[in-house]
Amino acid sequence: MIAGGKPDRRALTAVAVVHVTAAALTWRDLRCRTAGQVRGDKGVWRMASVLNTLGSATYWLFGRRQDAGPLTHTQKRAIGPQ
Repeated sequence: MIAGGKPDRRALTAVAVVHVTAAALTWRDLRCRTAGQVRGDKGVWRMASVLNTLGSATYWLFGRRQDAGPLTHTQKRAIGPQ
């Protein structure tokens, strides 16, 4: 915040960019995973990622099943070249 009590636009822009990027990456990962590779409902994770950045962070930390195995060829193709 600056002295006048208004938030700094650059800081708000940076936070917005981080939030949109995190949500987009979360949605892309959810699109490529089967329901068995995700803990909980995919729709709930999508909603959580849109509502706040912590929703995306929570998905990446706890929502993905690590024991689900590697992505299939079709799933890798859906992600695109890396």
